[in-house]
Amino acid sequence: MKIKSADFVMSNSDVAKCPNEPLPEYAFIGRSNVGKSSLINMLTERKSLAKTSGRPGKTQLINHFKINGNWFLVDLPGYGYARVSKRDKKTFQKYITDYFLKREQLVSAFVLVDIRHSPQNIDMEFMEYLGGNMVPFSIVFTKADKLKPAIIEKNVANYLKELTAGAWEEAPNHFVTSSSKNIGRDELLIYIDEINEQYFKETK
Repeated sequence: MKIKSADFVMSNSDVAKCPNEPLPEYAFIGRSNVGKSSLINMLTERKSLAKTSGRPGKTQLINHFKINGNWFLVDLPGYGYARVSKRDKKTFQKYITDYFLKREQLVSAFVLVDIRHSPQNIDMEFMEYLGGNMVPFSIVFTKADKLKPAIIEKNVANYLKELTAGAWEEAPNHFVTSSSKNIGRDELLIYIDEINEQYFKETK
């Protein structure tokens, strides 16, 4: 897929106010500071479509970007950032969960995890939440440029092994990416393109 246009549409914290166009949506979410904004900018080849920051917790709203005029990329707030107040964190969780439970246009989520770390409880719990609510998702391993190929392979294998030893009979679909090296971009976009093709075929 070639990204010809990527336009910011809106930010809000109310799922009912999200765009009402019947277009497929792909939601990107992960722990704060996992490299979500950088990944979005890499995918769209726009340097500052999503605002990057060295300060975790920068994204605090549901952000919709329309891609090629026919699908939405949704940038969701990071979870698990300790410095956000408890009141705000509850609000974030409420509209994050509202989004996943109520958003009919959502066709797939991408849960970002830092490939350098062993599985974190908060990530595992979030994936279990998605699985329990029948929300399709893939894991996106980020920051692959920080490790050697053999270590990447080992870390991914260990991560998937831990998943299947727990709540999962079969490990979710996954991608290995690096925003700085453009690793995984084509694979992710091909995957989205294939789902879009099916989506429009079924909605004709």
